[in-house]
Amino acid sequence: MDEVTRRPRVLLADDHSLMLAGLRRLVEETCDVVGAVEDGRALVEAVQHLEPDLILLDISMPLLNGIDAARQIRKLHHPAKLIFLTMHTSPSYVTEAFHVGASGYLLKRSAPMELPLAIEAVLKEQQYLTPSITKPVLAQTMEREEAPALKGSAVALTPRQREVLQLIGEGKGTKAIASLLHVSVKTVEFHKTCLMKQLDLHTTAELMRYAITQGLASDQL
Repeated sequence: MDEVTRRPRVLLADDHSLMLAGLRRLVEETCDVVGAVEDGRALVEAVQHLEPDLILLDISMPLLNGIDAARQIRKLHHPAKLIFLTMHTSPSYVTEAFHVGASGYLLKRSAPMELPLAIEAVLKEQQYLTPSITKPVLAQTMEREEAPALKGSAVALTPRQREVLQLIGEGKGTKAIASLLHVSVKTVEFHKTCLMKQLDLHTTAELMRYAITQGLASDQL
């Protein structure tokens, strides 16, 4: 098929099967859906063998949230465009999404109307931001550029620390985390110790609560 007329290859990522089905119906008229996954780790793996041109992903996903999945995809130097499709209106989420390489950000409630526009814009090397949160995001971005991340905030953590913290927040034990991250139990314990020290927390239960309040646990993101 001629490269000019080739339909864009789209990979979908959301932890709700009904949402995935709805997204598929929305994009199939103009794009080829090459895959659909329900967690962030499956997304990173799928990107490497499905070779999508565009990824539609949620922020709230188990095992690895969408923001950190996007970080890992960018480390792979994969050229796929990223459009976040989420329920979160907080400027901090939007700012972080674009910081990790997003080309688009829109809300699930407006997807039927805005998604075709967002896909068209992004595939033309433009950015798309849902109009309802543009002004707050601009203000948040300016504040973030002027002020460094606080030492005790989730933003200040390393990517690996954020991964461990999310898995703790989702109730995973040390052995399970070690298996998922392909590291030793001692390495996980080391990260937990560093997290407690950096965040001034003292128990695993406190780490779990912190992960939830910071939006890292998948049911709260």
